[in-house]
Amino acid sequence: MPTATSVLKRLVVGRPFRSDHLAHELLPKRIALPIFASDPLSSVTYATQEILLILALGGVAFLHLTSWIALAVVALLVVVVLSYRQVVQAYPSGGGSYEVASRNLGRDAGLVVAGALLVDYVLTVAVSVAAGVDNIISAVPELGPHRMLINFVCVLLLTAMNLRGVRESGRIFAVPTYAFVAGVLLMIVVGLVETAVGHRPVAESAHYGIRAEHVGLSGLALVFLVLRAFSSGCTALTGAEAISNGVPAFRKPKGLNAARTMTAMGLLSLTMFGGITLLALVSQVKIAENACDLIGYPGDCANGDQRTVIAQVAAAVFGGDNSVGFYYLQASAALILILAANTAFNGFPLLCSILARDRYLPRQLHTRGDRLTFSNGIILLALIAAVLIYSFDGSTTRLIQLYIIGVFTSFTLCQTGMVRHWNRELRAAGTGAERRRLHRARIINAFGACFTGVVLAVVLITKFSHGAYLVVIAIPALFVMMRVIQGHYRRVREELAPDETGALLPSRVHALVLISTLHKPTQRALAFARAANPDTLTAITINVDEAETRELERTWEIYDVKVPLKVLESPYREITRPVVAYIKNMRRVSPRDVICVYIPEYVVGHWWENLLHNQSALRLKGHLLFEPGVMVVSVPWQLRSSARRDLERANRLPGDVRRGIL
Repeated sequence: MPTATSVLKRLVVGRPFRSDHLAHELLPKRIALPIFASDPLSSVTYATQEILLILALGGVAFLHLTSWIALAVVALLVVVVLSYRQVVQAYPSGGGSYEVASRNLGRDAGLVVAGALLVDYVLTVAVSVAAGVDNIISAVPELGPHRMLINFVCVLLLTAMNLRGVRESGRIFAVPTYAFVAGVLLMIVVGLVETAVGHRPVAESAHYGIRAEHVGLSGLALVFLVLRAFSSGCTALTGAEAISNGVPAFRKPKGLNAARTMTAMGLLSLTMFGGITLLALVSQVKIAENACDLIGYPGDCANGDQRTVIAQVAAAVFGGDNSVGFYYLQASAALILILAANTAFNGFPLLCSILARDRYLPRQLHTRGDRLTFSNGIILLALIAAVLIYSFDGSTTRLIQLYIIGVFTSFTLCQTGMVRHWNRELRAAGTGAERRRLHRARIINAFGACFTGVVLAVVLITKFSHGAYLVVIAIPALFVMMRVIQGHYRRVREELAPDETGALLPSRVHALVLISTLHKPTQRALAFARAANPDTLTAITINVDEAETRELERTWEIYDVKVPLKVLESPYREITRPVVAYIKNMRRVSPRDVICVYIPEYVVGHWWENLLHNQSALRLKGHLLFEPGVMVVSVPWQLRSSARRDLERANRLPGDVRRGIL
């Protein structure tokens, strides 16, 4: 009969897929876009807000710099999209930045990229979910006290949907993503038309002032403020590399389809980010890290319950916070922000699988689950992200300070690796159009490496003291951990490598059968040990209770068992220690001999029956596995409850399968 755990698993995850079903999981571009690009598409909801939040530290006078900072972000996004279009076509195997850096810059550079991306994927989940919950609370402020619970529920739902499989989760994510894109584009068109006809939308915060944290900024202080705002606005680029990691999931031609999806993602991101920023400036949105810094703010500033930028723009464009357009956009924004974490739920497990294949992470992360997903990686990501959300109280503003360092680390090393890739291609290329194409590709990646390298330096300098130092610590820690894991696997492989002489046979094999009483499981274990034809065969029992031991010896004689019975004294009523001590003494006498310990065990039909049996056997096996020259053999005895369970399972199978088993 199915257990409660298996039933729950089938309800959440679904029925398992055969391995040959993997080909059916390949994605068309229309599904791949929401799966791999939901993060960069959704980041437009908070990228503009982060620019305004930083500039607000200097007061209203500095908000006019928003447009110039946004143009710099747009230029950077164009460079990154063009660069990664070349990555997906040159390296369609799905390693993305990690593969490019490893092949062209060496193993250590590849591990730095891998560590940076792993950190970034975790932060993508935390930031996306937290920002989505912020938008939910902007529409329904009464949910504010339940912020953490909503965050955890969202992470749990995302985990369950991704465990069901790529195509199934893709269908779920496609509708909200396209609904959000349509809503934002509609808002931009309506807002610009209203402005053109003389009815400029006005945000609810337009008439507020801002209490500047830094007054009279000039010189280096002003430059630092602008650079910090630019680094915060660069969150619009997060997730842009996810497509390069997911190329194997595309239909053929994989590289070309991935490149086209990258172009579509770039055009949509540029349009939406630019449009939201323009409307925020036109409607004169004001926002600060603390609502108390907004002069004239009527709400409870102690709780910081100001609306997000996109909420204020939507209310201004669509005619208030009770309009259909406002609720539609807030609902779709909240959905896509939460579902944007799906980019990480696809990228993180896939990258972990590649690293596990290369022996830099545990091998379990390379294994696909029931639904052909890398389920271990999905669960690991969810757990780490939930801990991070809890540690930072679900605050988008605090979490976002840790963001994008990993992104630009991978961007910079990837583009540098691509320059080396094109140099190698040029040395082997002929003349004419092919060389011109390679030169053009090298120029694009070289410019991208320089641009993203400068941005990385800016991000490190401006965000370091605001929490980014944690990422600076985390990436090297992951690097060291992966090197240690790879070193362990290498040592194990070298230690276990076959030699020319083959396995050396032991001098002798001694069989020990662990006995508590004489019954059918004991008789089976003795028979099985005798069938192995060992050099010596001994039954051992531990004298915990004097009367029971004497009864066992008497029964042994009555049944005339042709195996010597050895009684081990245990004055402290222990079972494991006397057996281990006896075996160690045998090993000291004959170090080249092998000792095989046979342990009778019950096979039961219900989970609770396991609590009543086999506990001593488990403890003993746990100790003996660490003893050299010792083998442990479990000899099962099926109880009737186990037999009934197997019969019930067989009766539920199709007739032809059942006949084959029986």
